[in-house]
Amino acid sequence: MKKILICFFLLTVAFSYSQELNAPVATQYLADNPFVVSPTYAGIGDNFRINLNGYMQWVGIEDAPRNQSLHADFRIFDKSGVGLTLYNDSNGNTQQAGGKLSFAHHIILDYYSKQYLSFGVSYILNTFSIDISDFNNGEVTDNRSSMNNNFEVGFLYRNKGFYASFNATNILPKSIDLATGFEPNTLTNYQLYSGYVFNSGNRSELEPSVFYQLYQSDGRSVTDLNLKYRKFNKYEDYYWVGASYRFLNDQIGKPLGVGPIVGLQKGFVSIGYSYQVTLNDLAAYNTGTHSLTIGFRFLQGVSNCPCTEGPVHD
Repeated sequence: MKKILICFFLLTVAFSYSQELNAPVATQYLADNPFVVSPTYAGIGDNFRINLNGYMQWVGIEDAPRNQSLHADFRIFDKSGVGLTLYNDSNGNTQQAGGKLSFAHHIILDYYSKQYLSFGVSYILNTFSIDISDFNNGEVTDNRSSMNNNFEVGFLYRNKGFYASFNATNILPKSIDLATGFEPNTLTNYQLYSGYVFNSGNRSELEPSVFYQLYQSDGRSVTDLNLKYRKFNKYEDYYWVGASYRFLNDQIGKPLGVGPIVGLQKGFVSIGYSYQVTLNDLAAYNTGTHSLTIGFRFLQGVSNCPCTEGPVHD
């Protein structure tokens, strides 16, 4: 009976989240990869960046969510950047796969005080499918799939160590006819990502940040509270440690997950790992969520404009 209830819960979660038709955001962005949450970061930092990410949610539960993604961005001209995102997300009998093509432009508001404003836009292509091979109710007799084309827009403001980005994803309405006949037409969700990088002395940085996501369709919203510490050596390689705390905004005292983040960058290679302990009703049936990011940085320091300088210490 417990397994039946868990499967029902997973399918319910999968269907509600798949309505958003968006690449799931775990803690990948904390691996010095903010391009995950906003196209406005395309072209900021090293001239060519590639990040490969995989995460496993609720390890120990059969057919729990799994995600693999690739994020790449690079600078074109002095003040613009382009990016590519590819992802595959499976959750029981449901699967999402798709990608984004992004463009960002960065401008200098004030050269001396290091104030910059960036604008970004992405074209989104997403496919969503349901495999009914395990269904035995006789009401659904073939697999169902849907393709969605959409866009996202965003802006990013930076002032010395402070940054704040706002993003609206899936800004166009879309009707979808899947197994239930339900046709949501409001797919838009909004993300706010903000933080501050403090110089804590002795070649180190402290970075508190917050990530907020709101789903317009039903008013759900989720917040991450994060804290990172970076330590640099004389060669500008560094490691980071920190923690993340995720909760539904109507249940602040009942976190969805909490756990550590660790990583390092050496030369042109970086690696980041995060672990979240599940603290909701599924805690008794799984050992938590794991996320691993491997990154590559090329042509470090190649920049003709301060508005494309990296988000971390140079």
